[in-house]
Formats: sequence, structure tokens, C-alpha cells
Amino acid sequence: MSKNSKILYLLITSVFFIVFDLFFSELILNDLRFKIESNPIMDLIFVQNTGAAFSILENFQIFLIIFSFLAIAYIFVYAVKNIERFSLFVNFWLALLIAGVSCNLYERIAFGYVRDFFKLNFIDFPVFNISDIFINVSVIALICIIIKNRAK
Repeated sequence: MSKNSKILYLLITSVFFIVFDLFFSELILNDLRFKIESNPIMDLIFVQNTGAAFSILENFQIFLIIFSFLAIAYIFVYAVKNIERFSLFVNFWLALLIAGVSCNLYERIAFGYVRDFFKLNFIDFPVFNISDIFINVSVIALICIIIKNRAK
């Protein structure tokens, strides 16, 4: 696959996940939240998170916005510079990471906070959103890929 095709794949995949995240976040917050009954596993609630993960750096919106812009730019530039040696599998996880950070960034700018809504009832864990899932899953996947490649 050519370099340009891989870059296009990265962009299209990122945009797909951004649209997916924003659409389903809106759907959950506007429609489903009041239709799904509380259960032992998970509740859908609404929390305004002005911080980052686990509410660290609460009320440091400007810093978090700048950091998010820099993270997206760094990930994208790094991916483009190394795209020829990355498989589509790696590009998929990078796109998921870019989308997660982008959606949280969008919410910080648009609302002044990140909208969290998944609350796990079986464990004491912070409320989170789809972007947080994207970020955590992609980081874990990328770490596993790095460890596997270093072991070779």
C-alpha cells in the first residue's frame, strides 16, 4: 500500500471514529439516558468533567486544550513520518487515539468541559465517555504492539 493511501486511511478512519463518538455521545446524552433503567453493571448519567483522567488538572481548561492540540499534532506528524513502516493495524489504533483526543478537545472548546456519562456500578471508578474508551483501548493496543515488536 502506498504512503498516500496509508495517510488517507489514517484520516478517513480518524474522521469515522470522530463522527461515531460525537453521534453516539449525543444520542446517549439526549435520548438513551432516560430510557435505560439502572442496573447492577452500569448507569447512564451526566457529569461535567473540567479535568482530565480521574479529574486531575481540574479547571485547567486552557492547559488541557493546548496539550490536546499538541498531542494530536504530534501523533499525526509522527504517524505520517513513519507511515511507510506502519501496518494498517497500527494506523487503526493511531486513528482511534487521534479521534478520542479530538472529541475530548472538541467538548472542552464547545462546552467548557468534557461530557462523561458511563458509570460502572460494580466498581468504584470515575464516570467516563466514549472518547475515554477510545484513548485507553488504543494506548493499551499500541503499548502491546511496541512490546511485541521490541521482543522480536
